[in-house]
Order: sequence, then structure tokens, then C-alpha cells
Amino acid sequence: MDEKNKKNNDIIFGRNPVFEAVKSGRAIESVLVASGSKGGTISVIRAKAKQQGIVIKEVNPRKLDFMCGSTAHQGIAAIAAVKEYSTVEEILAYAEEKGEDPFLIILDELEDPHNLGAIIRTAECVGAHGVIISQRRSAGLTYAAGKASAGAVEYEKVARVVNIPNTIDKLKEKGVWVYAADMDGGLYTKTDLTGPVAIVIGNEGKGVSPLVRKKCDAAVSLPMAGRINSLNASVAAGVFAYEILRQRSNKSKN
Repeated sequence: MDEKNKKNNDIIFGRNPVFEAVKSGRAIESVLVASGSKGGTISVIRAKAKQQGIVIKEVNPRKLDFMCGSTAHQGIAAIAAVKEYSTVEEILAYAEEKGEDPFLIILDELEDPHNLGAIIRTAECVGAHGVIISQRRSAGLTYAAGKASAGAVEYEKVARVVNIPNTIDKLKEKGVWVYAADMDGGLYTKTDLTGPVAIVIGNEGKGVSPLVRKKCDAAVSLPMAGRINSLNASVAAGVFAYEILRQRSNKSKN
């Protein structure tokens, strides 16, 4: 497979292929409709996608030409996930099966698929039971994210939810302590991160949103000694994740 096709192998285009992909219940990141494209099949696809909570975006037809590597897209394309999503319940059940306290990483509107892939890779390496992402305004399990995960996407459970604040409430009801990564929080090494725990990593530019921050039990921060006051999201997630692993390992030895 040449590099051009590698880049496009998560793209489904053409009215019938997109219709069948959506109808089958396959994990779809988004449906892209060329501006001005109308017609019976496109209307049906829009309705079906909306019913399933799939994001629908109107884009310039030239963008579709570029993404599909062809003008034969008939005004519509879908970006498919490289793997089926899990549910939050499945992630918690997996932790229970292993006899371990839940360890989750929650991503609040993280937009860069390379950051998502890197975090999935870290999550798998530290033994986190799953990653939770939001359905809208977030990177999903596209080819780029899968590639950035270096294969970890095949092993790490990823759940996609409609509402992060509601999900945090449900996790707290199940005894999971939820911490926001925030520069105004307590020092991460001085915070007890053992037991059932979830760490929330925010958007690359805005950080954790105010509502999500409010829902968390507390906030934790990293010390900053340079002129820049924040790390790349995937790097920060890695530091927090390995601190959780360190504290868990120390606790198991005592």
C-alpha cells in the first residue's frame, strides 16, 4: 500500500458505501457532506447518522476531493474508527475482572489525534484500564490516532461518551476519585492517587473546562520551572499516569 492510500484508509466515500457503513452500526467518527450536496440518499444518511449520534460536518467539496484522493465521492464521506469503542461499564468490568482498582484517563475535548494516540499508548504501558473521550469536539480513533498509539489501540479500551461531566458523576457514584490536571491544583506527588482513580486531561489550548473541573474531586498540578507554564497534553498525561503507577506499586509492596 502506498503512503497516499495509507493516509486515506479510514475514509469511506460514495453514497452507497457511506450509507451501508452507517446502517451497519460500524464505529464512525464523523460524516462529511460537501456544501450544497443534496438528494434522497444524502438526506437518509444524515438522518441515520444523527440518530446514532454521529457528528455531521459540511465541508468544501475540494476538501473531500483531497481527503478521498478522488472526485468520485458523490458529495459525501465518512471517517471510520480503526477499532470499535468500548463502554465505560466495560472498562470498569475489566478492572474488576483483574481484581484491580479502576484506573482511567479522561480526555476533555482533546483535539489532536496524535496526542490521543500517544495517550492511549501510555495508558496501555502503565496498565490503565481505559481511556474516556467525548463524542464531540474531540479526536477519535482515526487512522492517525491508531498509528500514533504504536499498536496500543488494539489492547487499550477506549470509551466515547456524550457528556464528560455526567460520566464523572457516574464514576464518583461507583467510588472512583476523579482528579483534574490543572495548574492551580495540589502538587501531584503530594496527592494520594492510589485506589480507584481517574485523571482528567484537558484540551490542548484551554485545558480542563470549568464545568468538568467543578465536577472533579480535586485538581493536581505539575511543577513548572521554565518560562512556559504548561506541557503538551500527552506528555502531561504520561507524567501523571506514571505517578499513579508508582504510587500503586509502592502501596502493593507495603
